[in-house]
Amino acid sequence: MTSQAGGLATPSAPTTAIVNGLLLMLLAMLAAPLIDIFSKLATGTTSPTMITAARFLFQALFMLPIVLWNGLWRNFSWRMSAYHAVRAAIITLSMICFVATLAVMPVADAIAIFFVEPIILTILASIFLGETIGWRRYTACGIGFIGAMIVIRPSFEEVGLISVLPVITAFCVAVFALMTRALAPRENPWAMQFQMSLWGIPICALLLLAGDIAEVEFLAPSIPDLTVLLWLVGVGFFAALSGILAVYAYRVAPASVLAPLQYFEIVSATLFGWLVFGDFPDAVKWLGIAIIIGSGLYIIWRERRVAAKPVTAAETSVASRISTP
Repeated sequence: MTSQAGGLATPSAPTTAIVNGLLLMLLAMLAAPLIDIFSKLATGTTSPTMITAARFLFQALFMLPIVLWNGLWRNFSWRMSAYHAVRAAIITLSMICFVATLAVMPVADAIAIFFVEPIILTILASIFLGETIGWRRYTACGIGFIGAMIVIRPSFEEVGLISVLPVITAFCVAVFALMTRALAPRENPWAMQFQMSLWGIPICALLLLAGDIAEVEFLAPSIPDLTVLLWLVGVGFFAALSGILAVYAYRVAPASVLAPLQYFEIVSATLFGWLVFGDFPDAVKWLGIAIIIGSGLYIIWRERRVAAKPVTAAETSVASRISTP
């Protein structure tokens, strides 16, 4: 599971640039499930909070040379530090919940449930951003949730309430995306991603300290052995790599073209989960996954059609107010 910052490419991007963007996004969706594969490998001896902290730490370290080389640290908006801290806290909660799920559920199942996030984002955007959502998209949202329930139901029978955690993750990521959308017009995506990691490290450190004092296993710190350390490095490396690839994909191709490819992550997650852990969804779960993907793609298609309509002066005024945090 990965969180990405979109770019501002326009629909008139040259064909070659669009093809490059598609290839970059495919590579990003191949790399993204490896974050979860390495996280699942580490869950045997390491708490979800520790794994999340390691992800932020190593992701920041892998991104640091790029940030320094390009002088992106100059783009940090320190006056918005509280805003970035809240974003980091929300994404930290989402990651901890998702890693906890990976400890007991197949990677493909957890990611499939997580992909109700675009559906949740659509609903939240209509509530908090005043975006107009027609009955067709609301219907698609409802159908998508039915798909998620189809995947959750057998998982619930196997592992209990923990199978609902990917939905909490999806909700947190949707809120995170709304906050990112508000900042995107005025901040560099690299600077935003790096600041998220910088804030995530102390937040996780505080949680680990609390877990150590209260002896809460879910939050417990630990000293990893060499094998686990390599897994944790892998988590951070592939988090940075998938984020980098996605950022450059969005810079050269329209977001509306790239968005459907995000569902390729379910396919690659299924492949890697089968190769590493021998997990493969059964027919019922595939039905739920197909419904989730279908409803998500329909929502993306409807959003593209709505976006293609002429924007009135009143709508432009509302959009300008929305983009101001």
